[in-house]
Amino acid sequence: MHENHSKPVADYKSTCLIMGFINLLWVFGALWAFYGLPVVLVLAATLNHLITRLDLKLARAQYYGPR
Repeated sequence: MHENHSKPVADYKSTCLIMGFINLLWVFGALWAFYGLPVVLVLAATLNHLITRLDLKLARAQYYGPR
């Protein structure tokens, strides 16, 4: 069933990104306090690598189409 919304739906994209950043900061802070800076740097590098791979995969899928 298709409903016709009379009011536009709120966009929570920026709120979600800000809360994700805040959560990442406290997790990095807790890891730094318990295990030290090298663990945080390794986790940050790993997250950066995974985000880059996801970006390449999405760009490839947009260019060539979904497989």
